[in-house]
Amino acid sequence: MQVTRQITNDITYVGVSDRRLSLFENIFPIPRGVSYNSYIINDEKTALIDAVDYDSSRVFVENVKAALNGKTLDYIVVNHMEPDHAGSLRLICDLYPDAALVATKKAVDMMAQFFGDELKNEKIVVKEGDTVSLGKHELSFYTAPMVHWPEVMVTYESFEKVLFSADAFGTFGALNGNIFNDEYDIDRDWLPDYRRYYTNICGKYGMQVQSLLKKALTLDIQMICPLHGPVWRSNLVYIINKYDLWSKYEAEGNSVMIAYASIYGNTENAAYYLANELSKLGVKDIAMYDVSSTDVSYLISETFRCSHIVLMSATYNLEIYPKMDDYISDMKRLNVSNKTFAIVDNGTWAPTAGKKMREAVETLKSCKICENTTTVKSAVNGSNAAALAALAPISAAVSFVLIWRSFTPTLWVIHSSLVSKNCDRSSFVTTLGGTYMPVPNTRKLIFPLLLPFLREYEKLFHLPKSVPFFRYFNLVP
Repeated sequence: MQVTRQITNDITYVGVSDRRLSLFENIFPIPRGVSYNSYIINDEKTALIDAVDYDSSRVFVENVKAALNGKTLDYIVVNHMEPDHAGSLRLICDLYPDAALVATKKAVDMMAQFFGDELKNEKIVVKEGDTVSLGKHELSFYTAPMVHWPEVMVTYESFEKVLFSADAFGTFGALNGNIFNDEYDIDRDWLPDYRRYYTNICGKYGMQVQSLLKKALTLDIQMICPLHGPVWRSNLVYIINKYDLWSKYEAEGNSVMIAYASIYGNTENAAYYLANELSKLGVKDIAMYDVSSTDVSYLISETFRCSHIVLMSATYNLEIYPKMDDYISDMKRLNVSNKTFAIVDNGTWAPTAGKKMREAVETLKSCKICENTTTVKSAVNGSNAAALAALAPISAAVSFVLIWRSFTPTLWVIHSSLVSKNCDRSSFVTTLGGTYMPVPNTRKLIFPLLLPFLREYEKLFHLPKSVPFFRYFNLVP
């Protein structure tokens, strides 16, 4: 039995949800499953926007037939050739042999790689800005290479102002009958999955995502229809701002993540000791993860979210503990940037993990590393507890950053229904008017008031002279 939903009067959701799949791309745990979204546009001519995974094709075909209601299919738009979307393409082409395939040149080349010469349908190769008319609905195509494959494009429908965004703005998680964002509590039920999807699937390609966002800001978009997860028909600024933040590798707020690798529990105890010290200093957002029992995709997601990362690892065969090494390697692969790191190692006779973690983190772009590595030999005791306690004020300095940023003006980029928030310390700007309205630079006004307090804080907690506290945390104007 078909399961469809009207997006608008002329656009029908014909996607499916899969709760049987346990690993997305056979690597990322998806305990809530995943949806494969697809859409039919009914006009003088008809268009299918993307297909679904082959294993979900039975219900998908029923949905397509129901949405067309006896009409023929004129176009099949292929925004993305990844098999979780294009896997059922051959089946759809066999059912509708007169439908023309619309895709980029790279996507057409991939069709031959996946299907050989089995796709007999006409192929229409489109470039940036090309259009296809369905009647009152006109489709425009914009390339989005490496978001997250090189052949990707997005499709904009100008009559109802809908962006079919391919994998952009998607998420892990199957739908539950509700398909629109305003039918869910996104913060409560979906944000962690959105973040984990973006950071692990698209995280490496922040520059390319920024390019796509700039294209999107030139369009009057009232609705975003991604290939995974809810359809966005309200509060588009929410998900656009998240993508803007993540693709710039900026933290969502001031927070400390403690990732530890412990063999017998002593390094874990050190992690709890440090977390306790941080709490005493007033740090509220503290995230703790045992890298041995937490899938690395969750660690990467939290790494993108947090501003300060503490890496704590036991030494294993004179190397970084393997699970910690896997986590750090993933950070390198996904271009983690703009973070502040502190490093703690443990070893009974030869604690070498710290040196190797530092060398690995130093390869990350625009990241700061606390100058001194803290070593816990075997277990936390009186001699090394003081070193851990001294590390806490450095991590706790995020509270000062929070105070500092609260006095910072914000730049708002406004276009039609879309609003994007970007950091700026000197102006407000609208893309419609293209005018800059200067505002006071409050940094110079506020800093003299904070400076005496910060200096007393440095003395109070006996911060190492080797750590240039104010400049390290970028508190000096």
